[in-house]
Amino acid sequence: MIHTIAEISGNLASAFGLLGAAIGVGLIGTKAAEAVGRNPGASGKILVQAIIGMALAEGLGILALFLAK
Repeated sequence: MIHTIAEISGNLASAFGLLGAAIGVGLIGTKAAEAVGRNPGASGKILVQAIIGMALAEGLGILALFLAK
């Protein structure tokens, strides 16, 4: 019984961590597209910062997946 509860809570923590990462990547992509729409000349700088931000968000999601188990 205790083992099952621990497994469920670990799975829930992983799910919430990955959900947060997915929301973060979506927000970064949305805001990057808005920024390029406002200032197309700065698209190179915006793209680099957006890719770095998405990589960090995905990295935290992967950490949540493995550390919560």
